[in-house]
Amino acid sequence: MSISVIFSDLREADSEVFEVIAKEEIRQRTTLNLIASENYAPKAVLQATASLMTNKYAEGYPGKRYYGGCQFVDEIENLARERAKKLFGAEHANVQPHSGTQANMAVYFAVLKPGDTILAMELSQGGHLSHGSPVNFSGKFYNPVYYTVSRETEMIDYDLVRDLARKHKPKLIIAGASSYPRAIDSKIFREIADEVGAYFMFDMAHYAGLIAAGVYPSPVKWADFVTSTTHKTLRGPRGGFVLSKKKLAKKIDKAVFPGAQGGPLMHVIAAKAVAFKLAMEEEFKEYQKQVVANAKTLAEELADQGFRIVSGGTDSHMVLVDVRTVGLTGAQAEELLEEVGIVVNKNLIPFDPNPPRVASGIRLGTPALTTRGMKEDEIREVAKLIAKRLKNPESETVKEEVTRKVRELAEAFPIPRGFEF
Repeated sequence: MSISVIFSDLREADSEVFEVIAKEEIRQRTTLNLIASENYAPKAVLQATASLMTNKYAEGYPGKRYYGGCQFVDEIENLARERAKKLFGAEHANVQPHSGTQANMAVYFAVLKPGDTILAMELSQGGHLSHGSPVNFSGKFYNPVYYTVSRETEMIDYDLVRDLARKHKPKLIIAGASSYPRAIDSKIFREIADEVGAYFMFDMAHYAGLIAAGVYPSPVKWADFVTSTTHKTLRGPRGGFVLSKKKLAKKIDKAVFPGAQGGPLMHVIAAKAVAFKLAMEEEFKEYQKQVVANAKTLAEELADQGFRIVSGGTDSHMVLVDVRTVGLTGAQAEELLEEVGIVVNKNLIPFDPNPPRVASGIRLGTPALTTRGMKEDEIREVAKLIAKRLKNPESETVKEEVTRKVRELAEAFPIPRGFEF
């Protein structure tokens, strides 16, 4: 069904907004998306997000609302909470956070006071803005101490984490990252946290779908709090949630509401419930296995093409590539690839000499292309197209050839039924 039919009411009410959405639909359909934090949400998720649940205000929690008429949104939220607990094997779930950052904020509000010390991965090393960056609330309200990866391996230096924890005695230790492709050992973090009397939080936003499918190590057994988004690898709506130990349930619930948020977005919570259910299916597990297989293939082929892969490979859905190998900055590589229909993002690499807006690397991810049905053979072809474009930035002939092949791949592997608009 065409977008004109699906959005006929919108087209009549606001043709300007409709036209922009129509252009975005074409962009998504005709380009190859390798942004590690993006995916295609199933149609069932989109429908729940667009449902009349958006009409209901529901401050509070199921059975304890500040508004009448909440009996059915209570059912939805309870479904989402129970499914999240079942999916990840958690003792408690709060599904109200509007985003991953607000999920992290809730943990901070639950167990920290302004000025308390937190220990987290430095943003430039692969961490996240909300893990103590000085430009974010987390770095303004709290006292951040940062650990890094090893210069030799470009993997987390657990000895450094332990030494910093012993020296600074943080109240909260944070694991999880936005551009770290390797497996993270939560057991070691738990041991370090216990040694210094700290809480341990794992931000699994990037890895949630992989963890749900059992193809990436779960932190739930080890962490006091596990925060996440519901999009990215989990393939749900844009939103967040927090898992916690039962003994910390009241603290986290009070920190979310009324601590950090007012009324929850009930239409998004309905979509989260759908996403959790879909993530329990065998097809989802097979999909996540293919996501990781595709990422490993992408890393291997790009290495064969002469690029340096940060940390030498990947254990997840993402690959971090040093594009200085071909004399480019990350910003230049992002622009060159977007010109031919390959969408990526520039990204700092560990110990990067360039500033964030320039960067020395690009971050690639395989979730979206895997949703479109691509497997190892197609991923190798995509890697070769990336290499050809970046190695020949001035060639109009190469630009035209790669653009044509990208369009052919996008047509051969359309956004599948059940995920299209």
